Amino acid sequence: MRRSLTLLPGAVLVLIGLLWTGQGLGWIGGSPMTGVTLWAVLGPLAALVGMVLLVRGARRVGGNGR
Repeated sequence: MRRSLTLLPGAVLVLIGLLWTGQGLGWIGGSPMTGVTLWAVLGPLAALVGMVLLVRGARRVGGNGR
């Protein structure tokens, strides 16, 4: 159960981070966030935090789950 509490938010943060990065860099249009440098910076940071959560959750899978 604890593993899913780490893996799910981690995966969501990675996806949101990629979306924000794409919008900030102007690759994804149709949003007020498109082309705004702030989102090009915050996106990779959110994705990085998500990756940390995914790695921590994956380590719990291999261990005893604590």
